[in-house]
Amino acid sequence: MALARSHLWAVTLLLAALPAVTRAQSAPAPAPATIDSTADAGDADAIPPKRRMVKWNEFDGPVSTLSYGYGFLVDFATYSQDDDSKKQVSMSPDVGLRDFRLLARGKFKTTRPFSWTLGYMYDGADKQWRFRQTGLQVGIPELSSRVFLGRTKLGYSQTKIMGGYYLWGVERSQTLDAFIPILADGIKWMSYAPRQRIFWDLGFFADAISENEKFAIYDDQTVARLGWQPILSDEKQQVLHVAVMGQWARPDGGKLRLKSKPGAYLAPNFLDTGTMTSDRAETYGFEAVYRTRSWFFATEYNWEPVHLKDGRDPVFNGGDVSAVWLVTGETRPYNKVGGFLQQVTPKKSVFEGGRGAVEAVLNLSYNNFDDQGVLGGKFWRLTPMMNWHLAEGLRVQLAYGYGVLDKLGLKGGTQFFQARLMTFI
Repeated sequence: MALARSHLWAVTLLLAALPAVTRAQSAPAPAPATIDSTADAGDADAIPPKRRMVKWNEFDGPVSTLSYGYGFLVDFATYSQDDDSKKQVSMSPDVGLRDFRLLARGKFKTTRPFSWTLGYMYDGADKQWRFRQTGLQVGIPELSSRVFLGRTKLGYSQTKIMGGYYLWGVERSQTLDAFIPILADGIKWMSYAPRQRIFWDLGFFADAISENEKFAIYDDQTVARLGWQPILSDEKQQVLHVAVMGQWARPDGGKLRLKSKPGAYLAPNFLDTGTMTSDRAETYGFEAVYRTRSWFFATEYNWEPVHLKDGRDPVFNGGDVSAVWLVTGETRPYNKVGGFLQQVTPKKSVFEGGRGAVEAVLNLSYNNFDDQGVLGGKFWRLTPMMNWHLAEGLRVQLAYGYGVLDKLGLKGGTQFFQARLMTFI
């Protein structure tokens, strides 16, 4: 075990050094605009670096451009449980590979916007390589739209659309992880009306190809999201967006199990409904984001009615709220076309003699998986944390969390101590 961990640290340091060396040779660039309109294939995962300091991974070919990169993320976690928590779930300190992926993307040399993306990830839990976000996107400028075909994010919720490397929290909300698969295979139409400042997605997905993937908990899904930006000012660095979303799905094989970890990837599931017999389920939710310069506030809440074969219709629900402050004065960019926040670019990275960007986060989540005889548990967690962006593409996260699980007739309290190191291009 010690040898494996030493190798893990060696790989981590090597990967972390790659972008750092390249970026250290570049002079600081002026602060980027805080509102972006990028719309390449891959949604948030395809947003290019704002500083454009990395050139060795870009190629301008006769048929298509090509840029390639990677993502590497390691988690550390330990816990302190009270007596009731120990009776509910067994936990132990751990360190593990959260994510390692290879990425490629490009734009074809066509008159009509036509781009592609490919993601290939190592699944540490299953010890297998799997395709992630991969497909083709064609632009329809006449309708201010674009259509993606392939394996992609479903288009439900800002934080589900955002690449995991760009999140301000350690994980997405527990309810969102349980209700909405991270990926699906299908077709998605995305559009933006600039004058009205309205964005929307509509997609249909099926599991003919992804039947054996862990994310394929539904046979098919129809997903929609509609949002409005009543405030959108680059001059004032202010954004307000509100959105509603829905998912209509048929559970895989007539069976559905909703389960979620407590905001810690290395921990076991806290919430678990067990397997339910159902041929129909929906998810409804709303979200709101307000960003003003170095501050932003984000909230989301979701409900999932599940229609059981025995006539019961339990409704599970939950969501979270976050307050985030970039202490060093940066502003998180906002992509107006897709309706999501992007990665942080430090004003001056540590490799340019600066201090990077420091981001303070406070998050509160609540989840209720109990209804009509289904006892999946109730769980809330309060998480203060800090993100240190040493450079764009190199970040350290430190988080403390306190959560209470109400399950099995007990209310168990757990303290979470988490750290994460990530590097990506």
